[in-house]
Amino acid sequence: MMSNLASALILHKRIQTTDAKGKELRGFVERLVTYAKQGDVHSRRLIQKKIKGKRAKQIANILIHNIAPTYENRNGGYTRLIKMNNRKNDNASVSLIEFVDMSPTVIDVETDSEKEKGDSKE
Repeated sequence: MMSNLASALILHKRIQTTDAKGKELRGFVERLVTYAKQGDVHSRRLIQKKIKGKRAKQIANILIHNIAPTYENRNGGYTRLIKMNNRKNDNASVSLIEFVDMSPTVIDVETDSEKEKGDSKE
C-alpha cells in the first residue's frame, strides 16, 4: 500500500489520504528522495526495490531527474502534511500530503462548499 501511495504522490506531487496513512507515507517517501539525491545505480535499485509494479523504473527516473535536484541543498523535510476536514462517509480525518517547494501538476482537492453545490437535487 505504501508503494502505491508513494507512486501516486511522486506522479501527482500531492495526494489526499487519511492522517495515519499520510504520516506513514511521509517517512517512506522521504527515504526515497534521499536515495534519489545520491543518484547512483545502487540508489536507483533501492528505489525500484521499494516501489512495486510496472512503473518502478518510471518512478525512479522521476525521483532522480525531477524531484531530487529540487532538494539538493535540503536535509530532510521534503513533504508537508496538511490536515483537512473529516471525510463525510466514515468521519475519518483526512490530510493532504505534498512535496515542499514543488508546484503540483494535478489538483483534485475540492472544498466542502463546492461539493454541496454540485450535489443539490431539487
